Amino acid sequence: MYDVVLLTLGSERDAPGGCGSGGACCGGAAETATDPTSQTDNGQTDTSSTSQTDNGSTGQADTGQTETGPPSQTETGQADTSHAPRAEAGGDTERCATERPRVPVLACADALNARGARVEMVTARSDAEIDAVLARLDGPARPDGLTWPDSDGKTRLVVATANDGQLRAVLRRLVRRYAPAPSKRPADLPGNRTLPDLPPVGVLPLDPARGGTHRDLAAQLGLPRDPAVVAAAVLDGTPRRLDLLRNDGGSVTLDGALLGAADDAGRPMHWRARVEVDDVILTDGDEPLLACAVANAGGYATLDDVTLLTAPDPADGQVEVAVAVPVVVRSAFGRKRVRLEVRRARGRAVSVLPREEKVPYLDDGVEGELTRKRSWWVEPGAWAVWSI
Repeated sequence: MYDVVLLTLGSERDAPGGCGSGGACCGGAAETATDPTSQTDNGQTDTSSTSQTDNGSTGQADTGQTETGPPSQTETGQADTSHAPRAEAGGDTERCATERPRVPVLACADALNARGARVEMVTARSDAEIDAVLARLDGPARPDGLTWPDSDGKTRLVVATANDGQLRAVLRRLVRRYAPAPSKRPADLPGNRTLPDLPPVGVLPLDPARGGTHRDLAAQLGLPRDPAVVAAAVLDGTPRRLDLLRNDGGSVTLDGALLGAADDAGRPMHWRARVEVDDVILTDGDEPLLACAVANAGGYATLDDVTLLTAPDPADGQVEVAVAVPVVVRSAFGRKRVRLEVRRARGRAVSVLPREEKVPYLDDGVEGELTRKRSWWVEPGAWAVWSI
């Protein structure tokens, strides 16, 4: 029978200083993106500073950029998933889940125990505590000295999430644990990947599915929300492999990122950036933009009533990118009007070079500000969820 760890990300209020801008356990702060020589947990250099994009350019570590805007929280610990981040967003102390196990966690533990699983509930309030849990997924020692996940392990992980940013925080630590340095790249690593297959995770949403245009990743993937069904998927289900977006800022993206901002009245603000997908230039940086979506899944497929993404697929090995450009046209009577032109492209890598001092964005619901060039690239099938 399996050992199952039910992992919840704890609140800074439980352990002051342990979760937030320093520990970044919730996924809102920038970890060590400002340090291009930061080490993974097995002593290897983080590959994000030297990974190659598909147009042949080397992704440099974004040493001046941090995700300075931690997620705007409600009292229940929900990240702000509104589509247009405010220009002044950021600066609040990060808060995550509640202080004690929530009802879905207890119900899932009961369902797992009833099936004979050995269950441990863990609340992690720092990256180090997350890492201690992930270490249980390590495989046997390899001749090359790399730490690799155990493909036949009897330990399974369930992540209780109040928002996509919390799930991303755990996946980011998995990447940092198992991604080898470029100089130690093993021969058995697929040519289109910089990391091995990450261990599957069970996803236990802590809140009901919300209506509206923005759905969390569990809803998009059709994953169960009932704790008993989640338990069944973890014990009896099969891994469903999904693409992962890595970026040269040292983080990962599961759903997508939306760049742009709105003013206090909710009006979109114009900004400029060069956006390139593989060898396709969507905009050269000389024209104003209203939004740019970098998508692995469909969380940012629409912006208000505008369709940005047509067919985002988290398992097709490609990133879908869209920019919304306001274009002035004249009617037959000579009157000027503005229409919104949406340009789209698909590929394996995308770069965004802002021409503005700061461009606000949301990445898996977590707020930040882009001040330098940022590149994302696809790791096909790199992570997985347990599903029935």
